[in-house]
Formats: sequence, C-alpha cells, structure tokens
Amino acid sequence: MAERNRRTVRDLRRGNRARVLQRLYFDGPLSRQELGPATGLSSGSISNVVAELVAEGLLEEAGVVDSDGGRPRTLLRVAPGGGLLVGIDIGETRIRVELFDLALTELARTERLLAQHGYDVDRIVGHVRSGVADVLRDAGADPRSLLGIGIGVPGIIERDAPDGAIGDVGSVVHGQTIDWSAVPFERLLRDAVKVPAEVPFFIDNGAKTLGQAEMWFGGGRGAGASAIALIGSGVNACVNRGELLDDDRDSMALEWGHTTVQLRGRRCRCGSIGCLEAYAGAEAMRRRWHEAGGPLPADADDETALAALLAAAYPDGGADPDPLAVSLLDETAECLGAALGDLINLFLPERILIGGWAGLLIGPHLLPDIRRYAEEYALRHAAARTTIEMGRLGPDAVTVGAATLPLADFLARGGSRPAPEPQPAAPPPGFRTAADTVRSRERTRTASDATG
Repeated sequence: MAERNRRTVRDLRRGNRARVLQRLYFDGPLSRQELGPATGLSSGSISNVVAELVAEGLLEEAGVVDSDGGRPRTLLRVAPGGGLLVGIDIGETRIRVELFDLALTELARTERLLAQHGYDVDRIVGHVRSGVADVLRDAGADPRSLLGIGIGVPGIIERDAPDGAIGDVGSVVHGQTIDWSAVPFERLLRDAVKVPAEVPFFIDNGAKTLGQAEMWFGGGRGAGASAIALIGSGVNACVNRGELLDDDRDSMALEWGHTTVQLRGRRCRCGSIGCLEAYAGAEAMRRRWHEAGGPLPADADDETALAALLAAAYPDGGADPDPLAVSLLDETAECLGAALGDLINLFLPERILIGGWAGLLIGPHLLPDIRRYAEEYALRHAAARTTIEMGRLGPDAVTVGAATLPLADFLARGGSRPAPEPQPAAPPPGFRTAADTVRSRERTRTASDATG
C-alpha cells in the first residue's frame, strides 16, 4: 500500500510539472500568477513546481511586466538550453539531419543525397549515424544533453513489434514503395548511432511529423481538426483532431497517396493502378512529362524535372505556355482536388494544409484550381466549412516535426530525462549459472553416449 501511495504522489508531481512545462512552452512567457488559471493548479503547487524546474535549468526568467497596483511580475519561459533534440527527415531525395535546442532553434544541420543509391537500408542507417555525429560535432554539443532523436520515414510504422532480436521489440517500418518489408529500423539505429544508451529514438511517418509541426507552430494551430498533405516524390497525408493540449487529441497518418483516383489508371510504384501518387507525386509528374515529350534530360531528378515542368507551364518574359505542361498540371490539380474532396467528406477538417517540397513548388500555381476541384468533388456543406491553404513552415517542416516527437515525450514526462538502463554486474570468477550447469551436463552426457 505504501509503495502504491508513493507511485501516486510521484505521478501527481510529474503531471503537475508537465502541465506547467506544456503551458509555458506553447503559450509562454507567463507569470506565476498567470500559470495558476492556465493550468488549474494552486498557487502553492505552482511555486513548488516552478522552483524545481528553475533549479533543474528547465525554466528561466524572461523579463518582468507591470501589474495593476502591485509589484512587477516576473515572466517565465522554458529554457532553450535545457536540452538538445535531433530531428531527421528520411525523404524521397535526401536525408536531412538537424540539431535543435529546446526552443527548436536550429544549431546545426547536414544533408545526404539519395539519388544514386535509393533506399538501401544499410546505407540509410550509415547516413543517419554519420549525420548525427556531424551535427553534434559542428555544434560542439555534448551527446549526454540529448533528450531524444526523432525520425520521419515513408511507410507504415508498427510500434513495439518483435524486431528480430531475441526478447527485443521496437519500431518496425513497412515501406512498400521503397522496398522496405518489416525493417527493424529502431534496432538498427540503436546499434549504429553513437549516442548514450538512454537516449530514446522516436520513429513515425513523415506526413505525421509534418502535421505535428504545422499543428504546433504553423497553419494548423488552433484548428480542432485538420488534414496535412505531404507532396514530394510520393504523396501522403495525416489527420489531426483536437486542440493542441487536449488529453484526447488524436493524430494518424494516412496512406492517402494510394487511394484510387482513376479506374484502370496509371501503374503506381506501389504496384497498384490508378493511385493518387501515380498522378500527383513528383516522380510521377516527371515520368508523365517525359512521356509527353517534354524537354527534359534523361537523367534529370524529380526536383529538376518539376522545376522544368513549371517553367514550361508558367514561362517568364511573356512567352507562350506549353499546352502539354498546362494540361498535365491541370490533371494533377484535379486529381489532388478530388482526393482532398475525399478527405473533406471522410474527416470534416476545418483546415487542409499542403506541404512537402513538391507541394510547396506547385501550390502557388495550382492552389486556386485545387480548391475549385475539391469543392466540385466534396459535399457542399462539408466543403464550405473547410479552408485549403499552403503549409507555413517550408521545406524543413518534416525535420522540425521529427524533433517534436522527443520534445513532446519530454514535456509529457514533466521534464524528466530517461534514466540510463542498469547494466548487469559482472559475475565473480568461477561463478556458474544454472544454464552453465545444464550445458555442462549435456556435454558430459553426449560424450558418455559417444564412448558407450
């Protein structure tokens, strides 16, 4: 009973710390007086929690403000130097690794191109290992200050799955379009990346990390329900429901790029036909532009090809637009609009945001047409309640979102760091375990049978 009570007190204390940290992180700086009504905690609890967090270097003063007739009030904020975070975007064309402080200010970054070698698992793991080492070295950072490493990847994430190691579980990635089948990615990274053993890894779908970044800091903030589309070489999306600090807030990644927009349509790289990705992904647009006879070098990558396609459809200097390019992009806009109409009908989002490197390129040109097609394909009442806008965080949004994965865990734990896993003590000389004794008996019995 005493142990149960101690656990209850500890959980209550951690919950109070989490409420203070989360409120200051998203709405700060705030004074102690403002934290009371914002968190629902008593003034005594606020004083105790703030004193603890300041002593641990997780909160710091951020100036003073005048009060009505009383003493000036000291403002508090989460201390940027309270820890370090790594965010990693394993994208379609490159791997981007960034190191952040607690305020998500970028301290260092590095990139690795993937054009030549694709998604070979060992090469990806090697890029992550060297990328993490590079950003820590470039920033002169102590790996012991890391609060966690977040990674956004394409595919479906199976959490706490058996990962091929005896007695081990971890995040396993199923990425059909990149030929990853049940890849024990978390275990591979833990074995390869040179960071302290207690530093946690958080692996999630890249569209979901993009969505979390937009919900925390971008165009999704304040929306009760939103959908975020990630358009790169491939296509994906996530749906978020609930306000930022709601206990029942929900977020889920969708394999939206593999919903059907054309019966008996183009072959998708997933193996199916008529998928949205086969029309609206940058890789598919490159192929369609090449098949249409567009002026494109045979070895052009997706980014070069998409830039050439847009330049042909929207030329500078008063030149006539290429009708093939215009037609191809209009078909792309209609496919995207129809697929967004499905999201509207299924999830009733207040906002839809378009992001991803390709989405940011085509969006400024195609957004009016995408909106028009979405309205045509969605139910009128649902479409009238939904706005479709561009994402606000730019091409780094997936990396920032990946860094929010360990950050969210850190805030939810009230700023407590994961403890180092206890290492088993070395046995004394001559110590024999029960297993040693059994094996010795088996060897003796085998030898006896052989000579008998």
